[in-house]
Amino acid sequence: MTQVSAAMIKELRGKTGAGMMDCKKALEESEGDIEAAVDWLRTKGLAAAAKKAGRVAAEGLVAVIAEGNKGAVVEVNSETDFVARNDQFQDFARTMSGLVQASGTGDLDALQAQAYPNSERNVGEELTHMIATIGENMSLRRAETLSVNEGVVTSYVHSAAAPGLGRIGVLVALESSGDQGQLADLAKQVAMHVAAASPQSVSTDDLDPESVERERAVLTEQARDSGKPEEIIAKMVEGRLRKFYQDVVLTEQTWVIDGETKVAKVLEQAGKDLGAPVKVAGFVKYVLGEGIEREETDFAAEVAAQVSG
Repeated sequence: MTQVSAAMIKELRGKTGAGMMDCKKALEESEGDIEAAVDWLRTKGLAAAAKKAGRVAAEGLVAVIAEGNKGAVVEVNSETDFVARNDQFQDFARTMSGLVQASGTGDLDALQAQAYPNSERNVGEELTHMIATIGENMSLRRAETLSVNEGVVTSYVHSAAAPGLGRIGVLVALESSGDQGQLADLAKQVAMHVAAASPQSVSTDDLDPESVERERAVLTEQARDSGKPEEIIAKMVEGRLRKFYQDVVLTEQTWVIDGETKVAKVLEQAGKDLGAPVKVAGFVKYVLGEGIEREETDFAAEVAAQVSG
């Protein structure tokens, strides 16, 4: 059998975009002939994956997993919602959340280099293989983990496609030495609140200072339009900033469960009920495709182009 070198594999990957193990196999089958290896990959549909890499992938799934005191959330994108219902794609997304949770990091480069379970490929190569097999561009967009030393991490999925998979995924970490079962129930409610209310931070101290200053500048200009004296404007701005905090800070928001109580009060009462203080150590909310610029396509023109050849 022809000895396949790393340089040959690199060259073939550059030509086709196929995974490393697939390139190695192709070179072995073609006795080291690069062009024959390209043809071999093409017949298997693997070389086509590179051509799909530039297409916008804004659909897919958010996968979450939480067990005990740690959890993970991952967004895996595809071009169409149809692929998100594919069992192979769902298994991949679910596997990604498990790997991220086990590793304790959301580093995508490290994730793609990990061995893919029950396969000779790593995660990046498995993704390339799926692109070729399913026929759509796909991507691992982002991943994040949460953990606490003492307490619970709980997940919530909105618009679920399957257990742990959906279009909106939330993780919430609560710190407390109180009853862990009751704490988990509270964490689930907090996760549902986060899904509905979309806070930007846990507390005012955690809020991005730049976003606060931008908001202050906008509010100041709006207040100046009133023509009131500067000392009155300053008070107006501070009052409106408090309203801003109530909109974007978790502990300042109104609890969606009852529509009346401030979240900070809910946590304070929970601490009394559990016999130990309860603190939100962190939260993560992923909304599928948020921030991705989607292409506007003219479907009629697209069909006409295909018909005309």
